Amino acid sequence: MHHHQVVVAGAGPTGLWLAGELRRAGITVAVVERRTERDCRSRALTVHPRTIETFASRGVHEPFIREGVPLPGGHFGLLDSRLDFRRLPSPFPYTLALPQERTEELLEQQARDLGADILRGHEVTGFADGPDHVAVHTAGPHGSSTVRAAYLVGCDGAGSTVRTAAGIDHPGTPSTVLGWLGDVVLDAPPAPGHSCFGPAGMFMAVPMPGGIHRLVGITPRDLTTTWPGDLTLEELRENVTAMAGTDFGMRDPVWLSRFGNATRLAAQYRKGRVLLAGDAAHQHFPAGGVGMNTGVQDAANLAWKLAATLNGWAPDTLLDSYHAERHPVGAELTATSRAQVALMTAFTPEGLDLRALLAGLITTIPDLNDSLAATVSALAVTYPANTPDAHPLAGTRAPDLALADTGLFGLLRADRCLLLDLTENGGLAGYARPGLHVHAADPLRSPAHFAGVRAVLVRPDGHIAWAGTDPDDAALAEGLTAALAFTHRL
Repeated sequence: MHHHQVVVAGAGPTGLWLAGELRRAGITVAVVERRTERDCRSRALTVHPRTIETFASRGVHEPFIREGVPLPGGHFGLLDSRLDFRRLPSPFPYTLALPQERTEELLEQQARDLGADILRGHEVTGFADGPDHVAVHTAGPHGSSTVRAAYLVGCDGAGSTVRTAAGIDHPGTPSTVLGWLGDVVLDAPPAPGHSCFGPAGMFMAVPMPGGIHRLVGITPRDLTTTWPGDLTLEELRENVTAMAGTDFGMRDPVWLSRFGNATRLAAQYRKGRVLLAGDAAHQHFPAGGVGMNTGVQDAANLAWKLAATLNGWAPDTLLDSYHAERHPVGAELTATSRAQVALMTAFTPEGLDLRALLAGLITTIPDLNDSLAATVSALAVTYPANTPDAHPLAGTRAPDLALADTGLFGLLRADRCLLLDLTENGGLAGYARPGLHVHAADPLRSPAHFAGVRAVLVRPDGHIAWAGTDPDDAALAEGLTAALAFTHRL
């Protein structure tokens, strides 16, 4: 029987980021992937600002920025007023259009270089719980075998075998809408981010690297539970022409597809030694390109907690916080996705008027733009604070504070928390321990919401665990010790 500390089912973006993060923290990991080759049909296209920040906190963001097509905003329910991301408080105030196939290739190369075992052509078929391990059953080209691991993580998509084998409920709502998608060459393409909405239906055109455009849309006859057969280029041409008055010279389809809006959320993200992340945990209509990004954030949250537990510096309760923190994000994701489906299928006169009203509000109320943009980009994700009197920064994502020699992202590590010591005399140096490094520095320009903050504890996933403002060093240290009890064995 083979041994790995963690077995990951599924080599999509979620499983691959998880594997890379576990390796960065010295954990042995095997990724078991049913497909022998990467899927060349890229379901996910959008890399959102928070995902770029996550990659930047490990120094691996540059190829994504180099190859992706930057777009200055996103959309909510394909309203006529696009969301302006340029106002977001991030070093990456844009989305990148980059095919999922390439994202996976980059993440797989990283994971392999870091020493992850990636087993293609193998699949997890089930598991048996042991007292201190899980025996993961796999099937591959040479028959079946069993891998012994401390934990099994299902990153194996909406039809997750791991979730089913674990008996985890997956409640939600069935599909009532069929969207369609065509990756095609356009000889006369519209402007980037072009979209069209009216009684005949809606579609948007997104430029992709390699001279391809993605056309994605819904027409009123797609509000159905009946499968009309596979999408053809003729039907795509007809749909787009009916709305835009032109087919933009479409030809040479790379991929034509339909997808539904079944929306489900796993009832538990953790059951003993089995955990779920990505589409295995949350399934929804692909509105705004947030699915893959949420999966990467699941992996970022889970990886350091698994590693800290296996490396022995985490308290026993830390792993339970994965469900406590990420399940509400999944619940908001599924609710926001349903809300956008209502807007994207509002083809009646009443629906069109509702859309016009909301689009007008986005244009005239900058705070509404910023709030929706922060939601879609995942910069707004905030975890519950551990104590009732916590500083407002607790649970929020740490910004990339400019320090004398680096930015804050440059100090983050997969295998330890960061204690940013902003006291005048670097008085917290004595707190260094396994799973924690101390960096004494003054921010060059402290943002307003950091006023009076003398120390910040930042988790490996870039979220702030604690911020202390007490002017008295002894009281500051006391607050820090209390905060460390949630992340560290003291």
